[in-house]
Amino acid sequence: MLHLALASVLALPAASASPRLSVKQAFAAQQTIRSFRDAAISPDGERAAWTVRAAAPDGTETLGEISVRGVDGGAAHRVTAAQDGQPHREWGAAFSPDSRTIAFLSDAGSPGQQEIYLAPAAGGAARRLTQVKGQLDHLLWSADGRAVAFLFVENSAQETGALVAYKPDAGVVAEKVEERRIAVADAATGRVRIVSPADLYVYDYDWSADGSAFAAEAAKGSGTNNYWIAELYRIDAHSGETRSIWKPALQIACPRFSPDGRSIAVIHGIMSDEGSTGGDVWLVPAGGGDARDLTPGMALSARALFFRSGDEILFTGHLEGGEGVATVNPRDGKVASQWAGAEGIEHFAPAREGENSAVILSSFERAPEACAGELGEWKALSSVNAGAKRLWGPAKSLRWDSDGRSVQGWLLYPLDFDAAKRYPMITVVHGGPSGAQSVSWPSRWNAILPSQGYFVFLPNPRGSYGFGEAFVQGNVKDFGGGDLRDIMSGVDAALKTAPIDPQRLGIGGWSYGGYMAMWAVTQTHRFAAAVAGAGIVSWQSYYGQNRIDTWMLPFFGASVYDDPKVYAKSSPIEFIKNVKTPTLVLHGDRDSEVPTPQGYEFWHALKSLGVPSQLVIYPGEGHGIRRADHRLDIQERTVAWFDEYLK
Repeated sequence: MLHLALASVLALPAASASPRLSVKQAFAAQQTIRSFRDAAISPDGERAAWTVRAAAPDGTETLGEISVRGVDGGAAHRVTAAQDGQPHREWGAAFSPDSRTIAFLSDAGSPGQQEIYLAPAAGGAARRLTQVKGQLDHLLWSADGRAVAFLFVENSAQETGALVAYKPDAGVVAEKVEERRIAVADAATGRVRIVSPADLYVYDYDWSADGSAFAAEAAKGSGTNNYWIAELYRIDAHSGETRSIWKPALQIACPRFSPDGRSIAVIHGIMSDEGSTGGDVWLVPAGGGDARDLTPGMALSARALFFRSGDEILFTGHLEGGEGVATVNPRDGKVASQWAGAEGIEHFAPAREGENSAVILSSFERAPEACAGELGEWKALSSVNAGAKRLWGPAKSLRWDSDGRSVQGWLLYPLDFDAAKRYPMITVVHGGPSGAQSVSWPSRWNAILPSQGYFVFLPNPRGSYGFGEAFVQGNVKDFGGGDLRDIMSGVDAALKTAPIDPQRLGIGGWSYGGYMAMWAVTQTHRFAAAVAGAGIVSWQSYYGQNRIDTWMLPFFGASVYDDPKVYAKSSPIEFIKNVKTPTLVLHGDRDSEVPTPQGYEFWHALKSLGVPSQLVIYPGEGHGIRRADHRLDIQERTVAWFDEYLK
């Protein structure tokens, strides 16, 4: 079992007396924070690479700049295919097996179309390797360095994933399935061949050490909708012959071949979003056979895994509100903690040789930076956020009991905290529900609200990662039940901890957090105001409206047509006449995960009941709000809403 002893308070320097920032000023300070898309390290452990996101002219973060620096120091240099020095869409640095060459993606040659480029790792001009049309991602070198594999959606102009804005329907509604396939480019000639079958969408994959096969996490049909029923496949790298070797009970992620090619390790558990990974580490025979859970009962929710020398598996994960790194021995299942700390690991890449790794680290005290070195002894390589301005006060880890179990969350203090005053508090529920409020640099309203004089409570109720797989599955067939009890018990713990006014409590969230805001105000009147972003008011109607309905099957146990009662018991609309809480409702108009009718229905009901409510729709936006002016509008409206009812 792994456990993390977190310091109860992550103290910050005392705030100096100064005029409070406006929301626009706080948002501008937040916008200066550069986020990272990925990190990599050379196999010999001597160089690290990372991609910093750069804002496009319209404010969306779709561009990227790749930098490389020696782990032991030296100046950083940029790797780019651009001739004008301006940012382009560049990311995904992958070092060749001999550590001398970097493959990366860039649209410098043709705006909007990524291609693979190769550049000397020590610095020098890049050369274009491929010339294709479609969406490319996830570069992996073959062990002999003769080929670069990638995931490829041929002839597609639509970004993959459910977060992006969907194309509006017109005329006869029919789903066009664009499959993401494994392709291989010859490193000398650039010749591309597609390997995996045309009816299979690949989410993640790995080469075998001898280059003869791929392990693939994949599903037939819509890639957006079918992640939750993905299986583990073995694909012949030459013939493309494909065979399913494991149909898991729940979701899988991060397939990785063992060095001897005999086994494939995966992360398996209940996961509500593709890309938000958490679960136990499992091992599957590469030829098919019984899968084994190597880490039953472990508190750590694995996020990424890697084979080390021999067959030892190194993995990172959420751990009790923080982060951890551990190893597991496949032979005896022995789990050994390697590092645990109050810092968030956004990306992690270990070297093939030696003990070095590259990592993107952040915390409540430190904005994200690229770091590298031996495990837990990482040194900063970048300084892109050296001037970061904190918008919150101390961060305190809270523990409380709920239904006989221990629950954890974070309490962020207001920026200019004065112990002599009493403050309002906003509870912000994370999305998912499989997710976590982890120890990392806050963003969006988690950062803005403390700058405006609010405590912000970030609970990790049942359904959250970092407390064992049984805890993650604790809200199956019980959305809004035990998890709301956990949250309300946490609110009571926060009231006992800090000078918070129990009459000035608010709640908010996005996605599942938006649902929990809608649900909470039907179950309790303790919150004086609420903000629900992309929330769900009716699980029954939602099932037929969204484009990712298969995610609901493991959580509800059946489709809405087979067991409508289990959906109804957790639907806010069934209890809508209980609502007295003024609620602001926010939505993107092209959201495929939570379509706008959910927001309309909740707002319409509150309006009919005479409860103050406002609905705001953001044009051209999907589940993730991209435009900077829209994000600013959300923050300004959120603060204004809470100010009106809590101050």
